[in-house]
Amino acid sequence: MKKICIPRNVEWILDELEKNGYEAYAVGGCVRDSLLGREPKDWDVTTSARPRDVKRIFRNTYDTGIEHGTVSVRIGTEIFEVTTFRVDGDYSDHRRPDSVEYTDKLAEDLKRRDFTMNAMAYHPRVGVVDLFGGQEDLKKGCIRCVGDPEERFEEDALRMLRAYRFAARFGFFVEEETARAVREKAPLLDNVSRERVREEMDRLVCAGHPGILRDVCKSGLMSYILPEWTPCEGAPQNTPYHIYTVDEHLIRTVEASQPIRVVRWAALLHDIAKPCCRHTDASGRDHFYGHPEQSAKMADEILRRLKFDNASREAVVWCIRLHDENPPKDLRETRHLLSRIPDGFYPYLQALQYADAAAQNPAYLSESKRKLDAAGALYRQVADEKQCVKLADLAINGRDLMELGFPKGRMIGEVLRRLLQIVLDYPEMNSKSLLLRVAGQIKEQGFQKQ
Repeated sequence: MKKICIPRNVEWILDELEKNGYEAYAVGGCVRDSLLGREPKDWDVTTSARPRDVKRIFRNTYDTGIEHGTVSVRIGTEIFEVTTFRVDGDYSDHRRPDSVEYTDKLAEDLKRRDFTMNAMAYHPRVGVVDLFGGQEDLKKGCIRCVGDPEERFEEDALRMLRAYRFAARFGFFVEEETARAVREKAPLLDNVSRERVREEMDRLVCAGHPGILRDVCKSGLMSYILPEWTPCEGAPQNTPYHIYTVDEHLIRTVEASQPIRVVRWAALLHDIAKPCCRHTDASGRDHFYGHPEQSAKMADEILRRLKFDNASREAVVWCIRLHDENPPKDLRETRHLLSRIPDGFYPYLQALQYADAAAQNPAYLSESKRKLDAAGALYRQVADEKQCVKLADLAINGRDLMELGFPKGRMIGEVLRRLLQIVLDYPEMNSKSLLLRVAGQIKEQGFQKQ
């Protein structure tokens, strides 16, 4: 019997339910992760007890999903979801069951679940309850639906994307019958909210094996996630710096990037506009004039559609807009670059540029890395020395200018911006006395907006 070490509080919940005459098991992802030797994030319990019985047995409970038979039990600071064995009704919206019926049979509850590896239960005295070959599929590294995959995806279309998200997380593959059903049912993904699609894509893109994106594309799902991706598929890049098609370059950039959400999404979308910006010259060489700005605009639209939070969206868009710029070669160029972008964004940009270089022609990688390493050292020097790169870093402010006689209003901002440009070029000028002297000269000459 396979032994799983379950937390003391989970075992207590199982014991309390059994003392009251009910079956109870740990179920789902916690069993899967334990069998894989991973630390489960959450422990869920399934039981023959009805919700009202669970609430009677345990003192501190919350009706977090009572309509689907789920009651949350709080023990100290920990919360555990306890769900009654159930059979789902029809899924008219291809997302959630219209109704649920309770059952006394664990087998009925397990067979409604998505994948075999998630349809296992465990009890310390019973061992692993595995009715659909989940343990064998874990050994094979195989994502396989419970029962008929087309039925599972008709019930909940998000399961199609979840299959590839799990594959990206564990380094598994989606078995052929399940993959075939995804290809058949891919259009159903349009029934799923963009927020849920984004959540699954977040996990997939940031997982340890994001190269599964190639299979997502083959499945047809990408057309319903990012329709802008379709023109990138097979799109050539006849240029010395690239040896891959646009779509393959994008995926390789994701694979080469740090598993940081902003960086991974910027990697995925940084060249999304290249197909529509492609121009081929008389020699047969391709040029992609303006693709960073156009890709940034497209990325902004995509991330808004996927309901990204504003801060992450803006960071991704900034990275894409600047990704093709040459790394700064000296402190002056570094200060000017940092003055243009929001605070804290440069490490994201450089991470994207490293990944982008790694996904291009390897013949140029060493030189690209040398330039990026040098730029990183310059950035750290500017940061460590707290050199002035923003208006807030100036030694004077608007109040100082008003005391000098400048009228309150737009002129104050214009003068401060002019002073910042001076300091970016000559950092030694960032002293209050020097800047007040320059401001006084500007005032005497009669300020004119440049």
